[in-house]
Amino acid sequence: MRQSMTEKARRLGSLAHGNEVPGWDSFERDVVEGLSRRRKELPCKYFYDERGSALFDAICDLEEYYPTRTELSIMRRHVAEMAEHVGPEALIVEYGSGSSRKTHVLLDVLEQPAGYIPLDISGEHLWRSAQALSESFPDIEVLPVCADYTRPIELPRSSRPSQRTVVYFPGSTIGNFHPHEACAFLSQIRKVVGDQGGLLIGVDLEKDPAMLERAYDDALGVTAAFNLNLLVRINAELDGAFALDRFRHRARYDKTLHRIEMHIESLQSQIVPVGHHRFSLRAGETILTEHSYKYTRTSFASLAARSGFAVERVWTDPHDLFSVQLLSAR
Repeated sequence: MRQSMTEKARRLGSLAHGNEVPGWDSFERDVVEGLSRRRKELPCKYFYDERGSALFDAICDLEEYYPTRTELSIMRRHVAEMAEHVGPEALIVEYGSGSSRKTHVLLDVLEQPAGYIPLDISGEHLWRSAQALSESFPDIEVLPVCADYTRPIELPRSSRPSQRTVVYFPGSTIGNFHPHEACAFLSQIRKVVGDQGGLLIGVDLEKDPAMLERAYDDALGVTAAFNLNLLVRINAELDGAFALDRFRHRARYDKTLHRIEMHIESLQSQIVPVGHHRFSLRAGETILTEHSYKYTRTSFASLAARSGFAVERVWTDPHDLFSVQLLSAR
């Protein structure tokens, strides 16, 4: 039965801010701490302001950026089987919901889901995505939560009873965590879903480093704009004075650590103020903004086991570029 606009507004009006979202204080603290290190770095979670979220959506449509289209193809080919493994009346919790394109594919085939809880750090982006999903799936209760999902989260209750809780974590975001951090993060998810719960997760697989470097440094420069937008945000929100023409985007693969890295490179020796702080950068010095570890099936299964999960099923594309894996609590 279709819901009235009033009912939709009531449900989406439940956009929760009760969980702690990084605000000005934590943003400033993390930036100052990261730029004060011997090897400078900035947390990639701060990419996703309004412009950053829009740029990432644009990245997902690039020819070089294989993960999104490859994962979508896996979802479309195997989603009926995924839904069967998830089971009926599941409460779906999506971490980092973004534009929710892949979510449409999943929600369309699930059997009577008890509700859908999208979590995202970008409130405006989250609101628009949740509103669009609510209109597309009027019979599914949508309960958006604006939160940093790397921290403990208190989930809202759906009005319908659920048989189990399943976290949906698409994309290759698990690769942004160092292995020990990924283990702690997955262990946290294990607590959220409980003993009967599960995790449907996107995992990028090891491949030709040249393909990875093209994916993270596209010819149109969209990824470069996405990376440098972090400096724009620091300028706007923290009284920074980064001159963008003195920096450039870099992407490189570390074969030893099995990860692709994104850096912002200083093109000259300079001192950059951020509020009352001053940071010195040498010519050629870089700020690490993101890393993405790539896994084999075996290495990820080991990580899952250490986190309290067992791999129940793995779906891949014909070229084994990417995988969607269903983990069950154990």
